[in-house]
Amino acid sequence: MVRKIGILTSGGDAPGMNAAIRSVTRVALNNGIEVYGIYDGYKGLQENRMIKMQRSSVSEILARGGTMLGSARLPEFKETEIQEQCVENLKKTGIDALVVIGGDGSYRGALALTRLGINCIGLPGTIDNDIPGTDFTIGFDTAMHTCVECVDKLRDTSSSHHRCSIVEVMGNHCGDLALYTAVCCGAEMVITPETGYDELEVLEKLRYLDEAVHKTHAIVIVSEKTTDVQSLAKKISLNTGFSGRATVLGHIQRGGSPTPADRMLASRMGEKAVDLLIEGKGGQCVGIIENQISSMPIEEALERPRISRKKLYRLFDRLM
Repeated sequence: MVRKIGILTSGGDAPGMNAAIRSVTRVALNNGIEVYGIYDGYKGLQENRMIKMQRSSVSEILARGGTMLGSARLPEFKETEIQEQCVENLKKTGIDALVVIGGDGSYRGALALTRLGINCIGLPGTIDNDIPGTDFTIGFDTAMHTCVECVDKLRDTSSSHHRCSIVEVMGNHCGDLALYTAVCCGAEMVITPETGYDELEVLEKLRYLDEAVHKTHAIVIVSEKTTDVQSLAKKISLNTGFSGRATVLGHIQRGGSPTPADRMLASRMGEKAVDLLIEGKGGQCVGIIENQISSMPIEEALERPRISRKKLYRLFDRLM
């Protein structure tokens, strides 16, 4: 019987993490389970920085971005000695189980603690949508809305000056944020790890759009780490009729009040995490697949390939 649950957020913050914290806290308390919030992820766990949570602790956080518990990276956590220290800190407080909200690195930490006797459940919290075992992650929808809003505003000024706006969005080697943004904004091109990058092809298409189609502007969405957008902008200015301008959206994509979709997703996943722990299950991660909340072993999720977006890339091509 689980009596006390800990909860932490790890890795990069994502809108909706607070909604997940609230859900885990409220559902657990309503089942007679004590909840302890752990500050700054695994780092706070190692340093034994915890606070007992009440219903009021999570009041008014549903609409707030970021994470009320804070987040930090702890590369040393992969060392067995550090993991054992964290387990000891949990046991001192009487915590039987842990909910971890974060990315695949956070999942691996949760799996390690489960193997050491602390049942852990992972919730996918990242704007990159790069975690296997779920169609969508907590924070992705909000980040996409932010990207779309920014690109829509850039289009206005691009049209006025016959520009090609190259917009770099986040993704961490996953092109979902770029692809979804490109479809929603009617971009002329999208460059992601899945499409690959062919500079000559990009320049040729932009020349065609300028000379044959007589476009007044062009939007190119680029997933981070795919190419140098500043260099590409200069080459566009030199080799096409467009004036190239690069915009890196950066960490603005992480902020903001979570969308209703992210609040709902986080709330449903938080409930599922508590239910799994009540059933005595650990080493599991929660996901949403075909709009159904589900769970699977973390090991299985980490070995799975990411969801294929071939149909969405085909849609993008057919809309051009």
